[in-house]
Amino acid sequence: MPSNDLHAYLNASFDRHVAELTDLLKIPSVSTDPGHEADMRAAAGFVRDRLAGLGFSANVRETGGHPLVQAELVSGADRPTILIYGHYDVQPAEPLELWNTPPFEPKLTGAALIARGASDDKGQFYAHIMAVEALLATGGDPGVNIRFLIEGEEEIGSPNLDAYIREHLNELRADAVIISDGAMVAPGVPSLTYGLRGLAYVEVRVTTADRDLHSGAYGGAVPNAINVLARMIAALHDEDGRVTVPGFYDSVLELDDAERGLLARVPFDEAAFLGDVGVRAGMGEAGRSVLERISTRPTLDVNGIGGGFQGAGSKTVIANSAMAKISCRLVPDQDSGDITARLGAWLRELAPTGVKVDVTDLGAGEPAITSLDAPAVKAAAAALHEAWGKEPVFVRTGGSIPVVNTFQQLLGAPVVLLDMGLPSDNVHAPNEQFGLECYRRGIHAAALMIRRMGETD
Repeated sequence: MPSNDLHAYLNASFDRHVAELTDLLKIPSVSTDPGHEADMRAAAGFVRDRLAGLGFSANVRETGGHPLVQAELVSGADRPTILIYGHYDVQPAEPLELWNTPPFEPKLTGAALIARGASDDKGQFYAHIMAVEALLATGGDPGVNIRFLIEGEEEIGSPNLDAYIREHLNELRADAVIISDGAMVAPGVPSLTYGLRGLAYVEVRVTTADRDLHSGAYGGAVPNAINVLARMIAALHDEDGRVTVPGFYDSVLELDDAERGLLARVPFDEAAFLGDVGVRAGMGEAGRSVLERISTRPTLDVNGIGGGFQGAGSKTVIANSAMAKISCRLVPDQDSGDITARLGAWLRELAPTGVKVDVTDLGAGEPAITSLDAPAVKAAAAALHEAWGKEPVFVRTGGSIPVVNTFQQLLGAPVVLLDMGLPSDNVHAPNEQFGLECYRRGIHAAALMIRRMGETD
């Protein structure tokens, strides 16, 4: 199939592709709100019907929570199989007063489509559906077997997804998994993400007495839970910004020379990155660049803290209890269970004698990394180069997508993160948007990647 035929078809069809996405964005598929149950099913039905219209065997499947869409188009038993994952559910739109236009009444500007879910993730997964349409329309045979798995619970932690994948492994097996649910590093800079950080999240609570105490009667004689917790938290990092939890770095997969070379190609302005959020000076692990710190190094941060009197005015008490929520971003080859156990043990060791320490595991996700030598990664890189007219950069992302590790472990397949959005898309915030050029070139790149996978022996 000549590339120019595909390009011409995409150009001629783009207005319709935008219109179709607009119709999907009108459905307020907010997974966390029980009041949107009917909308969740409407969105799933929309996706199923569109895939069925392309010749897929497509079904809405129950999960115990919100339904997902599973679809398959068979090209041949001897052909490679790709699995495309995405999610049709979206974040709540509140606060509504901060939106310039209603969040579920998509607004088309000269450069972007504004609506909740435009970038995360309706626009990005729908680009793959449009890519398949283009391949079928211009070549008839995509050259690969294509499977879609579009879920409706990503924004609430995908509580039923792992179990579903385990129960339907034979229906989901693939030679590669493609996910588009993130952002390129900068406008006009095609990016391939090959690594993601994982997560270990705990709550720690220290208790010093059986009740809050009068600071005049007991001050200076009994431990103050807030003071104790503050000292414990301060001791979690050393003066060089390194986490002090024993064994925390033991399993960290260090960058090799090739990866350092790839990292050096990423256009990243440290001053601009910090300035965009009003930070005058950065901090973190000594000897590491800001880009390394946010993508390739593990971290430990306090996400919330509380204890004692917090009402208006004053109340002279010594707090008997204080708590903090602590998260660790993990990198390959760290294990969330190992880090959670080490962190809990260290917090208990840091506490003074007689202080009770309770550590609760609040959730976890494993880091993931894909070999740059995987045929699917090479196909994606070549597709991005052709679609954007420039070489892509390869990056690791600081966030977490737990299902990536699940796919790698259960399917044994490389996962390619073909991100189409931009950091400025206001994901999870008011006035979320998806750039039309990102959508256009994203469809093109997705189609080219599928075609190249079909050409891979």
